[in-house]
Amino acid sequence: MANLKDIRDRISSVKNTRKITEAMRLVAAAKVRRAQEQVLRTRPFADRLARVLESLQNRLGFEIADSPLLKKREPRHITLVAITGDRGLCGGYNANIIKRTELRFAELKAAGHEVSLITIGRKVDVYFRNRKYPIDASFIGLNQVPTAVDANGISEAVLAEFLGGTTDRVELIFTKFINLVNTNPVYQTLLPLDPQGIARPDDEIFRLTTKEGEFAVERSTAGNTQPKLQSDMVFEQSPNQLLDALLPLYLQNQILRSLQEAAASELASRMTAMNNASDNAKTLAKALTLDYNKARQAAITQEILEVVGGSSAQA
Repeated sequence: MANLKDIRDRISSVKNTRKITEAMRLVAAAKVRRAQEQVLRTRPFADRLARVLESLQNRLGFEIADSPLLKKREPRHITLVAITGDRGLCGGYNANIIKRTELRFAELKAAGHEVSLITIGRKVDVYFRNRKYPIDASFIGLNQVPTAVDANGISEAVLAEFLGGTTDRVELIFTKFINLVNTNPVYQTLLPLDPQGIARPDDEIFRLTTKEGEFAVERSTAGNTQPKLQSDMVFEQSPNQLLDALLPLYLQNQILRSLQEAAASELASRMTAMNNASDNAKTLAKALTLDYNKARQAAITQEILEVVGGSSAQA
C-alpha cells in the first residue's frame, strides 16, 4: 500500500498544478477577446481599401497594370513565411505549422525550386535554425495581439526580397481561426498580389462570449460593409500611381490579418490545452483522493486488527 504522506503530497501537487492551468486558461480567454476586438477595429480600413482597389480594377484591368507587385514571374526562387508563437503550452498549434512548412519546403525542393524561409515566432525560428534551413529573416518577440507596426516590419522585409529580385514568389503559412476548438493551418500566396480575392463575401468574424458561465463563440458573415465607390468618381492620379501607393498597404493589411488569425488561433489552442489540463488534473485529484481514502481505511483496519489481536493474546 502506498505511503499516505506520498499520496497527500501528490494530491497537493496536482491541485496546485490545476490552479496554474486554470489561471492560464482564463488569461488566454481574455487575450482572445482582445484579439477579436482588434480584428473588428481594423476591418473598416481593410473594407475601404478593398473598395478602392475594386474600383481601380473595374477601370484598369490589373493584368495590364504596370506594377511590380502584380507581375507574375517564373518561380525559380520561392520564399515561405511561416507564423508560429513564441511560447508553447498551446497543444499542437506550433507543431502543425512546422510540419506544414517542412512538407511544403520538401515539395518545392523536389520540384526543382530554390526555397528559403522567413520565420515569425520563436518556435518556428529555433526549429529550422537548429536544422540549418536557409532563413532570410526572422521576427520574434512580437506583440501577443499583433499591431500594424509588427505587420509593417514584416511587409518591408518581404517587399525588399520580392522587389529586389531575390525571390519570385512568397507564400504565407499560418493558422486560420475557425473556433475555440478548431483551427486550420493554411497556405496563401502573398506575392505576386492577386487582389481578386479581397473582401470575400463569405469572410467571417468571431466573437467570444460568455453564456451560463461557459465560453462560447458566435460567428457571423462579414462581407464588405463599406459602400461601393461611385462609378463617376474622378481620381486625380493615374491608376498606376494609385496602385503603386495602395498595393503595399494591401500587402501590409494581408500580413496583419494573418498575424491576427494566427494570434487568435494560438490563444484559442492554449485555452483549450489548459482547459484539458485542468480537467485531467481534476480527474487525477479525485482518483488520488480515492486511493488515499482506501489506503487510510486499510491502515485503520490494520490498526484495529492489531489491537484486537493483542487483546486476545493477553486474555
